[in-house]
Amino acid sequence: MKPEFIRNFSIIAHIDHGKSTLSDQLLLKSGAISQREFQEQILDDLDVERERGITVKARAVAIETPYQGNTYQLNFIDTPGHVDFHYEVSRSLAACEGALLVVDAFQGVQAQTVANAYAAIEAGLEIIPVINKIDLPVVRIDEVKEEIENIIGLDASDALLVSAKSGIGIEECIEAIIQRIPAPKGDPNAPLKALVFDSKYDHYRGVMTYVRVMDGTIKARDKIRFMRAATVHDVIEVGQFCPHMTQKDVLGPGQAGYVVTGIKVLGNVHVGDTITHQGNQAKEPLPGYKQPKQMVFCGMYPIDATDFEKLRRRTRPHGPQRRRVQLYG
Repeated sequence: MKPEFIRNFSIIAHIDHGKSTLSDQLLLKSGAISQREFQEQILDDLDVERERGITVKARAVAIETPYQGNTYQLNFIDTPGHVDFHYEVSRSLAACEGALLVVDAFQGVQAQTVANAYAAIEAGLEIIPVINKIDLPVVRIDEVKEEIENIIGLDASDALLVSAKSGIGIEECIEAIIQRIPAPKGDPNAPLKALVFDSKYDHYRGVMTYVRVMDGTIKARDKIRFMRAATVHDVIEVGQFCPHMTQKDVLGPGQAGYVVTGIKVLGNVHVGDTITHQGNQAKEPLPGYKQPKQMVFCGMYPIDATDFEKLRRRTRPHGPQRRRVQLYG
């Protein structure tokens, strides 16, 4: 598919502001899944994601939808909303040109709204504000628009008003993605450059490497090189999630999908690496990612304050096999 008919985007939001529900509705309205196939959190395939109602891992889904006589491919890179997984968000945003910033119509701008919005701004993405849950009994739409403008600094005058739960405004979201998010750039004849933004182990195929192709093309039987890892592999299969795993003949500039090479150890694939062809290598790798910053800290305290000295004695390092233990408070 030509890059001008491709849009790569993410949905970013504070936890519980409706990101996963909006994701499911986009799949449903675009025809990627039928009403019979529709289920809550269809993109959350990890057990912990379904159990806790949160998104943990990035996931790339290709949606094809008609618009003004053409067929567009919308590559949706799913992202977590919880603070613990902010690094996953930054990895996904590097594979996109735009993002939908979802804000609860009552709660308004929250901590992760700001953090994720700034990450998208730093990545140079086109950001479309989306005010969700407009069908709640009590909403603050005008106030939420002001918060978006005053706290984040985005123009919210043309913010989309939706209810992901009821399916209100989903068509307008699809139209805005096509109209307002720029098409990806890339030369299909240039040496291959594909960004590794995630990986997953499959019991039948081995490691599945999730990539966003920047330049060149990649297909089965190509011999590729992971530039930072300096390893060479044969491509067995390439494909996309539509939303289910679908084998493709080739992945070109702007497309996001998976590559299967027969790698058996997940640790041998490094997120942020660049894939190129062994015979026609790119001159330099893509920038990759910044090192993640720790978001959650742990402290150890005794139940009874009088036992603090006992805790100190128990955790004090000694002997040849010392371990560093830090106590806060």
